[in-house]
Amino acid sequence: MSTDIYTASVIGGSGFTGGELLRLLAGHPGFTIQQATSHKFTNKSFGFVHPNLRNIDLRFSDPETLDPVDVLFVGAPHGVSMDRIDAFRDVAETVVDLSADFRLREAAQYDEWYDGHTRPELLEESVYALPELNRDRIADADFLACGGCNSTVTIMGLLPLFETSILDGDEQIVVDVKVGSSEGGAEGGSASHHAERSGIVRPYAPTGHRHEAEIEQELGTTVSFTAHAVDMIRGAAATCHVYPDSFPEKPDLWKAYRSVYGDEPFVRLIAGGGGVYRYPEPKVVAGTNYAEVGFELDERNERIVVFSAIDNMMKGSAGQAVHAANIALGLEETAGLEFPGLHPVGAP
Repeated sequence: MSTDIYTASVIGGSGFTGGELLRLLAGHPGFTIQQATSHKFTNKSFGFVHPNLRNIDLRFSDPETLDPVDVLFVGAPHGVSMDRIDAFRDVAETVVDLSADFRLREAAQYDEWYDGHTRPELLEESVYALPELNRDRIADADFLACGGCNSTVTIMGLLPLFETSILDGDEQIVVDVKVGSSEGGAEGGSASHHAERSGIVRPYAPTGHRHEAEIEQELGTTVSFTAHAVDMIRGAAATCHVYPDSFPEKPDLWKAYRSVYGDEPFVRLIAGGGGVYRYPEPKVVAGTNYAEVGFELDERNERIVVFSAIDNMMKGSAGQAVHAANIALGLEETAGLEFPGLHPVGAP
């Protein structure tokens, strides 16, 4: 493993994702923070925006003035990376983009799911940066595109069923995801205001959520996807209803999930054991890079119910980015990401 120390900068450091990136980088043995940018908070201290980072004696800088750096993490809104990608790659050896700008492989997908793409010739250069899915391609890559939180939690739940051929892509799959308010970002709209968000279970994307495209691309299947906003800050939980052509026995499912995830450092298999937390739970993984995954069999309806839970700000965003960067740079894979979570803990 590499013992080098790499310089790292964060574009969009004042957002929720940017704050998580800075928190992780500050405690990472392989990185030193070079710069973090913010249009709104230029020259303000990190702690002015992120009170948990008051111990870091650095200030946000103008996004138009970038220092040369080993790794550039881009936590900017959709559209920024595709417009500035040349500048980003000019100043950084490795670019890790956390937006949706380079997650999809074909320009036609951006025409369908977004509002087009201004740099379609670069789409095939980026590597989808979910380590459990693309570890071999991430190694030595210099242009990484992290997955969305809703797609990440869904893929983590379903991946072993495809890897072990329990599913082949022709089956019906219905996905219901519930997410916390931090998914809306630091500049969230009126629906994210506490008075509007408190106490809700609100469908906000009953059909046609953009993350469907990532799930279908990476798993080679189609899904029927619905997302709900719920009364929590951090977390994403997916319940996937799967109707396989050949119904498996429970030992076959355990074998499938253990064979795919048995050696993964950030996956915990939780499937109906004892205690209070018998299935994957966002509260349990809050602040961590862990994904919890579990399942149950519905024999009467010949249905597999798959559960998965992540912290959308970590495994679904900043944690995934640092994990992928660790692999790309040859650092210890778990470096800077070892925090196991807290118990008891308040609502995430």
